[in-house]
Amino acid sequence: MTRPLKLISSMATRELLAALAARYEQKASQKVITEAAGGVDVARRVEAGEAVDVVVLAANAIDKLIASGKLLPGRVDLVQSGIAMAVRAGATAPEVATEDDVRRAVLAANTLSYSTGPSGQYLEALFKRWNIMQEINDRIVVPPPGIPVGSLVADGRVALGFQQLSELMNLKGITMLGPLPAAIQSMTVFSGGVSASSDAPEPARELLAFMAAPEVAQLKLEHGMQAA
Repeated sequence: MTRPLKLISSMATRELLAALAARYEQKASQKVITEAAGGVDVARRVEAGEAVDVVVLAANAIDKLIASGKLLPGRVDLVQSGIAMAVRAGATAPEVATEDDVRRAVLAANTLSYSTGPSGQYLEALFKRWNIMQEINDRIVVPPPGIPVGSLVADGRVALGFQQLSELMNLKGITMLGPLPAAIQSMTVFSGGVSASSDAPEPARELLAFMAAPEVAQLKLEHGMQAA
């Protein structure tokens, strides 16, 4: 195959997928172009028929695209990713070791933000379970499309941010407080699928097989994720 494969993904996996694509290029002499955007936007673009070979999103989003015929059958689970918390560098770091600690930190924050993807949906359900959603609703800052929560924390627009660990761990201008405590952690599985409109389905499947292989598990750990 001479042309590059095109892969699009949500923001949470962009750095990992770029690293995996670079390694695959060395192994298979196959050029791979990676692009990332907000998960909702990526799904909308695929539904609209954008020319692409591989799509990587949360597993439930991949399932929906397979069901609608936009992706070929055969979801490939790649990584599991947990939620982490951060404050601006230099700010006082709240205690977040337990569920009660996190609840207190959320109530004390004058502004907070989380993504519009799976982690954000989970957090909204958690805040409702804690019966604090009404109290904090006016303090929630919704990130603009394509703008990571961590960057809002780094520039001071948000006091407490929640985002995938992979998106916070190497960001300058923040202090990462750590992952959510195990009692309230939510792991998102990110998966890949081959576009039904791709004219290179086999090379696309070979790329996904490489990205799911045990030999790249360490690279996933280095980017704050675990093999699925």
